[in-house]
Amino acid sequence: MRYYLLTLGCAKNVADSDGIGAILRQAGWSPTDRAHAADVLLVNTCGFLQAARKESLAALRDLAARKRAGQSLIAIGCLVSRYGETIRRQVPQVDAVLDAGGWLTLPRVIEQLRTSRKFSNLWEEERAARSIIERLPRAPLGPAAYLKIADGCDRLCAFCTIPAIKGAQHSKPPDAVIAEARDLVAHGVKEIVLVAQDTTAYGWDLGERDALASLVERLCREVEGLLWLRLMYAFPGHITPRLVEAMARYPPIVHYLDVPLQHAHPQTLERMRRPSLTVTRQTLDALRAAMPDLALRTTFIVGFPGETEEEFRALLDFLAEQRFDRVGVFEFSREEGTPAATMPGQVAAKTKKRRRDRAMALQQKISLAKNQLWLGKELDVLIEGVGGRVSIARSYRDAPEVDGVVIIPRELPVGEFVRVRVTQAMEYDLVGEPVMPLPRATTPSPSSPPPRRAPRPAAP
Repeated sequence: MRYYLLTLGCAKNVADSDGIGAILRQAGWSPTDRAHAADVLLVNTCGFLQAARKESLAALRDLAARKRAGQSLIAIGCLVSRYGETIRRQVPQVDAVLDAGGWLTLPRVIEQLRTSRKFSNLWEEERAARSIIERLPRAPLGPAAYLKIADGCDRLCAFCTIPAIKGAQHSKPPDAVIAEARDLVAHGVKEIVLVAQDTTAYGWDLGERDALASLVERLCREVEGLLWLRLMYAFPGHITPRLVEAMARYPPIVHYLDVPLQHAHPQTLERMRRPSLTVTRQTLDALRAAMPDLALRTTFIVGFPGETEEEFRALLDFLAEQRFDRVGVFEFSREEGTPAATMPGQVAAKTKKRRRDRAMALQQKISLAKNQLWLGKELDVLIEGVGGRVSIARSYRDAPEVDGVVIIPRELPVGEFVRVRVTQAMEYDLVGEPVMPLPRATTPSPSSPPPRRAPRPAAP
């Protein structure tokens, strides 16, 4: 029996899809990348924004239109958690739905469909068996893999639907994380990317306020063969002094951090229910003092309700001042059920688009200038793909899928680390020539070792 799995949305969904594949393979199923050849069609949906919901529904409709006799179509994930009835109404060819925390029941659901062909809601019986608390064997397809350490969120940001979709924060037990990381490395993974809605709140529900620092320290000490460890989705007010110190101290932790900031004007941040700019500046200063070679990624929202031209210019000034390595800018999306959806001062669509274009144009110049600083320097890169006598790699500055790449005009072994000298810099990508193949990554960057202790960032 074969399954086809389409994954939409963020890195957390990718991690869930790895788990879905694991339980199906345990049940004797084989993956296929051809929908028409599969016995069951699975769509791991995203329901975070309006655009994501439209994409998920369109994917379900497309597969429903092409579904042949004997095939089952199952919708999984965030869209189901919040809009399950919408799926049933708009895509009646869907045979079953499983919410974002219920996909452990998938083998049972498929078996039920094969025997009864009735629309299944088995997930309601087992919603308590949240996938986040389980550890499953992993068989990733490349040298890098996401590892979800928590799900849900306790923050009540004014624009965000995640608490409504995922519920409160619930963390995976540390021993389960360590065991899963060992599985990944045993399957050839060289880089593990820790993800959650807020990775820096990891363990708070378990009664420990600095659990992420403890976790990354254990991963570095106890997972033999782990070469790169990357942290994504850090909340600025939750980055503790001990976490900064651990990042600076342990070589496997790449000097990269994704810290979604969302805005840079005090009044906008207050309306968003986000940390103050003072906390943000102190946190960024502490991180950079501890790791001078740190690559910082962030995201901003433009056109939030009430955003004036003055507030937007403050965001542009902040971009110019901080000179982040990687930035994503998104237009505010008016999401049903969030406080921001009913706020006065909704910004016109044309204004939002114009502001996004202006912010991205500024950041492109900054990104190009940052990349040009690497000309003639050496970087250790992880080879991820080969084709047409060209290898595609990533450096410590590049997270999978969301950042740039390093292009090498030679075919090199996928999954290996290679040292390259940068010969060309573009807005997002670099071009490099191999200096020497490396059996292992010894340092995340060409800079001198970071200090052993980090200054204290501002308290949350």
